[in-house]
Amino acid sequence: MIELRRVDPSPNMHRFYRLDTQPDLFGGVFLMKQWRRIGACGRITAECFDSLDYATVAMQRHAEKKTRRGYREA
Repeated sequence: MIELRRVDPSPNMHRFYRLDTQPDLFGGVFLMKQWRRIGACGRITAECFDSLDYATVAMQRHAEKKTRRGYREA
């Protein structure tokens, strides 16, 4: 699981972004993405992949994209 946070008090920005992989019932893997303001439940989306390798690569790509936008590891 990767958890990223972006805290910037001047524009009142306190956000988190969480990435995790979970197996599905048919042998695939879900990449679960959750984001929102810190302290809130957040939105959750799932992206299905055929293998854990593909899901892990996608998770790393999403994490790199978010770190370029100012998110840091929690």
